[in-house]
Amino acid sequence: MIIERLSREHRNIETLLAVLERELEIFDRGDHPDYEVIRAIISYFELYPELYHHPQEELVFAKLKLRDPAAAARVGDLTLEHQKGTQRLRRVAQAIDSVLADREILRQNVDNIVRDFIESERRHIMIEDRDFFPAALKVLKPSDWSEIALASTNHEDPLFSEAAEEIFDALRARILQMEKDSEVERR
Repeated sequence: MIIERLSREHRNIETLLAVLERELEIFDRGDHPDYEVIRAIISYFELYPELYHHPQEELVFAKLKLRDPAAAARVGDLTLEHQKGTQRLRRVAQAIDSVLADREILRQNVDNIVRDFIESERRHIMIEDRDFFPAALKVLKPSDWSEIALASTNHEDPLFSEAAEEIFDALRARILQMEKDSEVERR
């Protein structure tokens, strides 16, 4: 089902945000984070949510606005929120590029930009999970879901599927290693 897939994608995004946060903590200590992983996360966010996840949500949201305008109003302007997320991501990419190019940029500014992105994404996901998805499940009709499915491109998440693209290999390996490390820590 569409909402189940979107929810699963939210969990995947949260995993990436946790990895990004961990790399940021390493950066904040003055150590060298894994910039390959950070760049892969940025590439993932540039690709997947933009091309697949957000358009799917916006199809569902358009139906919600028709069926229950009050519920849609409580969610807010989803398209605008997605655009703001894209702008925040662009700032993250520029900050990381500046660090990698040895340009003058305050460490605190990099931290603020990346942290703002992480916190905004988490807040956005929370609102969608809490308000948007339940409202859509409650009021959309089977015919609405059929229309949304027909209008959607069928896709596999390039990071969390077997058909992972090369750019995400290092990131996937890092996430799996982190999961393994945390398993060891919990023993």
